[in-house]
Amino acid sequence: MRITKSTELGVPEWRVTGFANHHNHELLEPNQVRFLPAYRTISESDKNRILLFAKTGISVQQMMRLLELEKCVEPGYLPFTEKDVRNLLQSFRKVDLEDESIDLLRMCRNIKDKDPNFKFEFTLDSNGKLENISWSYASSVQSYEIFGDSVVFDTTHRLTAFDMPLGIWVGINNYGVPCFFGCVLLREENLRSFSWALKAFLGFMNGKAPQTILTDQNMCLKEAIGMELPTTRHALCIWLIVAKFPSWFNAVLGEQYNAWKAEFYRLYNLEAIGDFELGWRDMVNSFGLHSNRHIASLYALRSFWALPYLRSHFFAGMTTPGLSKSINAFIQRFLSSQTRLTHFLEQVAVAVDFKDQTGEQQTMQQNLQNISLKTGAPMESHAAAVLTPYAFSKLQDQLVMAAHYASFQIEDGFLIRHHTKLEGGRKVYWVPREGIISCSCHQFEFSGILCRHALRVLSTGNCFQIPERYLPLRWRRINMLSTKLHQMAPNDHAERIQLFQSMVSTLVTESAKSKERLDMATEQVSILLSQIREQPVSSLGLRELSSLHRNLT
Repeated sequence: MRITKSTELGVPEWRVTGFANHHNHELLEPNQVRFLPAYRTISESDKNRILLFAKTGISVQQMMRLLELEKCVEPGYLPFTEKDVRNLLQSFRKVDLEDESIDLLRMCRNIKDKDPNFKFEFTLDSNGKLENISWSYASSVQSYEIFGDSVVFDTTHRLTAFDMPLGIWVGINNYGVPCFFGCVLLREENLRSFSWALKAFLGFMNGKAPQTILTDQNMCLKEAIGMELPTTRHALCIWLIVAKFPSWFNAVLGEQYNAWKAEFYRLYNLEAIGDFELGWRDMVNSFGLHSNRHIASLYALRSFWALPYLRSHFFAGMTTPGLSKSINAFIQRFLSSQTRLTHFLEQVAVAVDFKDQTGEQQTMQQNLQNISLKTGAPMESHAAAVLTPYAFSKLQDQLVMAAHYASFQIEDGFLIRHHTKLEGGRKVYWVPREGIISCSCHQFEFSGILCRHALRVLSTGNCFQIPERYLPLRWRRINMLSTKLHQMAPNDHAERIQLFQSMVSTLVTESAKSKERLDMATEQVSILLSQIREQPVSSLGLRELSSLHRNLT
């Protein structure tokens, strides 16, 4: 439109002198108009549902999914966005955060007074108000010492009542059970806050950095990890990325969405980087996604989530759907109490204590299970005696499949391929003298479990036991009680005796499973008992033993 101003007889006048009835910019597609602010509304009934959901402690993303299911609409088709829901919740916040912060710090100091091994750090802003706080427990530090090689740092949740970003450190133990490492509450999600959180966590864990870390797609966190954990391989949680697909691609792809998702998973699980690059290009062409910003972002970050780029790094199986669901269910336990910060801290402590107890129960249940050998191979029985039932089941699957593969010796190793295939295969390199074996599929590096290809070569080479280095400590039947015993203070004599009793009970249970085990245990315990009787006896030990005997009788 062109407008001119003219003055006739001393009176100014505006006139439209030109008008072009067409748009000089690209219009939104009809299915994208609803994202404009003028079209986004939250009805009163939806507001009530959202506030009800908030009281249960579920995330905003989960609220959106529930509302979509209730209204029978496709993901991404609600008349409001996640940001709108966050703004709504913020407007209903009626909590004095300053008083809450004072109570939280007082509670942490009280816990520290009762348990010197409880760890917490915090920062105050220029006005003396709580800015960030992080904490961890003695059992968490102990677990991290053995199972902190690969961790998940989940920062996708918020304490809804306070609109505070929440970060939770989680790992997986040798029995495939999630273990809690630490927790952090931040005022802001920026580089400075994330850097502080990472430094605090390293301080809790005596400066020991994980080999790998899985996080959400957060650029500030990505930069902070590069600065504070330079030797740690950073990757993105695939399940957190996939959770965003409905809102990213459902409206864009329509009926092609499911076909595209299947192709994405196929590319994600490839082994070779070259195959991934070619397949990604074909996928973009096939579905016409050249100008899609989410596709461009995923491709730019492909080395952080696509398995072909990650297989040479250890992730303890935490990229698999089963473990990701287990970790997410574990985290949800923390989010059920959000009315007060002190209540949330209590909830975390209760959840960690509950998980420690159930984890020990699951460990005992797994150990008492009768393991069924499927191949009869000496390697299988050897692995069953060393690995936890969880880890052994993974290795056993590979042993069973190894029998279906043919082995061909080549100039620099072995070529292993399925007996029905005439081409392709994996290259395995084996140095028997040094006990070193490696495969081009990188499964051992990725999961700590030998692949079927390497096992096939070991079997061909008349190897009856798996080399020690390929039975990692983190997957073995180690008992956390022995670790606790070494870390206890010398004056905790009574508790040390109780822990020792638990170890003896486990020894009896394990030894009774076969004649060979019982003979070995009897011989070794006899030797140990002779050595113990040569050690001096303290008056403290006699008093504790007498007290323990009275309690038992």
